[in-house]
Amino acid sequence: MTHNFFQSFILLLLVTDPFGNVPLFVSALRRVEPHRRAKVILRECAIAFIILLLFMLFGRYFMQALQLSEISLRIGGGVILFLIALRMVFPQADGIFGHIDSVLDNEPFIVPLAIPALAGPSALVTVLLFSSQAKMAMGYYLLVLSLVALCWLVILLSADRLQRVLGARVITAFERLMGLLLTAMAIEMLLAGLSIYLATLPILLN
Repeated sequence: MTHNFFQSFILLLLVTDPFGNVPLFVSALRRVEPHRRAKVILRECAIAFIILLLFMLFGRYFMQALQLSEISLRIGGGVILFLIALRMVFPQADGIFGHIDSVLDNEPFIVPLAIPALAGPSALVTVLLFSSQAKMAMGYYLLVLSLVALCWLVILLSADRLQRVLGARVITAFERLMGLLLTAMAIEMLLAGLSIYLATLPILLN
């Protein structure tokens, strides 16, 4: 269980990529009054947490309604995570999620910080996998999500300072390292899904 807990924590942390989101948060909050920035970060992190929590709690029913199997979710999730990981290892000018308007009015709300920066497609797929696999009790997955959200707050509340102290190159290096780890985990997820599917082929053919 300790292995599954640690693996789930690392996977969700890599997928939400708080270090990679530091430049986006700094840019999006540049026109926000300094005394309001911490409140905005807290609000956006809370929104992202609630969205991921809802997907985690009701993801199984969502899959059943759409008639999606765990195998298809594993394979599809592995592909999505792999593509996200590639963009982390080989940074694009428009970021890992493509072009996002970094500032909407003076104070961003939900988009682009809560969605898709934190609760993006890859994060939603990840928590759906948590709820469908159920390798641990749901309480442990809730603890994983809570700890990851705490990491968001620690990193993003100090985003300005991190960018000044570490510099863009060090943050990019962190993101590439996280992308490398996520690549390996995505391939592992993809291979696990394919192996389960291949094992069911004789049953399907009979």
